[in-house]
Amino acid sequence: MPRILDPHFKRALGFVRPYAWSLLPVLLFSLMGTGLSLVLPYLSKLLVDDALGAQNFDALLKIVGLFVGITAASFLTNVLSGMRYTRVSADILFDMRLDLYRHLQRLSPRFYAKTPLGDVVSRINGDIGEIQRVTAEATLAWMGQLIALVGTVGMLIYLDMRLFVAGLITLPPALFALLRYRRQLEDRVRDLRERSADIGTFLIETLQGMRAVVGSNAQEREVTRFRGKNDSFVDALLSMRLFTYLAGGLPGLLLTTGTGVVFLYGGYRVISDEITLGTFVAFMAYQMRLMAPIQGLMGLYSNLATARASLVRVHELLDSPPEVVEAEPTTSLPVCAGKLTLEGVHYGFGRGGEVLAGVDLVIPSGQVLAIVGPSGSGKSTIADLLSRQLDPDEGRILLDGHDLCDLSLWQVRRHVVVVEQSPFIFHATVAENVRYARPSATEADVREAIHAAGLADLVASMPDDITTVVGERGSQISAGERQRVAIARAYLADPSVLIFDEATGALDPASEAAVLSGYNALMRGRTTVLITHRIDLARQADRVVVLKNGRVVEDGPLSTLETEGTAFRDIFLDVRTS
Repeated sequence: MPRILDPHFKRALGFVRPYAWSLLPVLLFSLMGTGLSLVLPYLSKLLVDDALGAQNFDALLKIVGLFVGITAASFLTNVLSGMRYTRVSADILFDMRLDLYRHLQRLSPRFYAKTPLGDVVSRINGDIGEIQRVTAEATLAWMGQLIALVGTVGMLIYLDMRLFVAGLITLPPALFALLRYRRQLEDRVRDLRERSADIGTFLIETLQGMRAVVGSNAQEREVTRFRGKNDSFVDALLSMRLFTYLAGGLPGLLLTTGTGVVFLYGGYRVISDEITLGTFVAFMAYQMRLMAPIQGLMGLYSNLATARASLVRVHELLDSPPEVVEAEPTTSLPVCAGKLTLEGVHYGFGRGGEVLAGVDLVIPSGQVLAIVGPSGSGKSTIADLLSRQLDPDEGRILLDGHDLCDLSLWQVRRHVVVVEQSPFIFHATVAENVRYARPSATEADVREAIHAAGLADLVASMPDDITTVVGERGSQISAGERQRVAIARAYLADPSVLIFDEATGALDPASEAAVLSGYNALMRGRTTVLITHRIDLARQADRVVVLKNGRVVEDGPLSTLETEGTAFRDIFLDVRTS
């Protein structure tokens, strides 16, 4: 059996402790049910010796009555124990899944950039589902089997010690087989979970990119990849099954051989009148019952090995350190004017070199600032830093004079909202998507935000108006319309600082003009950062900053940069200004 002090199982017990009192009735019912079932084989002794052998019909009636009554009572207690445990174990495993989900919410974009989504989904769903299966089935069975084993051994010793010793002859080789194969089993279970995650990752990636697959005539190539990953999964599955039989089934087979020894020796002793036929029948009934808990406890290792492999994978996720950690205690910022200050900000993604190499920048409250620069200059990284999706490697960022790291994450993300280049749209209605950051908003508020984002005409043409479902990831609307939904969502959130990270990048000129017409109302009275490569959007700004090689190289009004800004004119070389 796995070590009781195994750190992964000890860690999992932390989720069980709050439910200790809820599990107490489970233990009591299990004890009652198992205790009652232990009486049944002994009734066979009384049946043979006291009823049939003595030709006593009254004794026969009493024994049969006891048999029916005890069987019914044992069944009832087992049902009560099983149902109660299933409910409690489901709550325990939900707590584990919830803890993992909350942890995933704290991880930075860098984690999701390097971790396949299918692997994350496999761990939070498949691995915890496997843990739940084992705890719901194996753990309750383990308690009953252990109690049954102890009780059955006691009855066997009571009935005939010599027969009991004879039945133990195959126990040493059975234990050796268990110990021999248990480590190999755990390794193969872990490999199986990883091959399963590979299939999940492949399906999520190719289904999301199905247009690219079909457009590149790559269907058969992807089918071949799918078949290869499935073959690897099947190989891992067969290997795991083989070692399951070796670690669980082989010891059970050896123990069954011991039953044959008991038949021979016990039959000889009955023929020699050393024990009664009833005693032998009862002993064999207990002997046959002894096989179930022994085989169950030995086979339990297969389940525990599966659970441990899944626990290791879950704990690997839980042990991924969040890059952004909330300070304790946090500084309160009930009212936010929106002044931003970047002091010597450095940031790198750990792949060599820095994305930002010492940025100093002050954005006064209410100013509209455009940040422009070539690809890879660190524009979007600034957006992630301002909303504390990331923290600087060096330097600090201030909001109204307060270090962002001293504010609660809730406050930062209440006052600073980012509209991304590729915003996420939920499989929900237009209204639910717009209302996502402010669920208490009224319908009038939602419609105002839709109008400000230039979506009013589109929504009016939809079959169900604002209750129209836009499809998974907004598949029923265009890329530009998805961006305008995100802009409406940000408008409704009413932040003090609004950041547009290439938020009109996917819009055609007409759509961009519709959005820009609502920008004045959206930006009025709040600090706004426009991260863009579009000259028309930069013209909306009071001030323009040019980033190059992770540094601010030019800073001033658009009119000045158009005439004097070398780096600015290099970026917008083909733009004809009026």
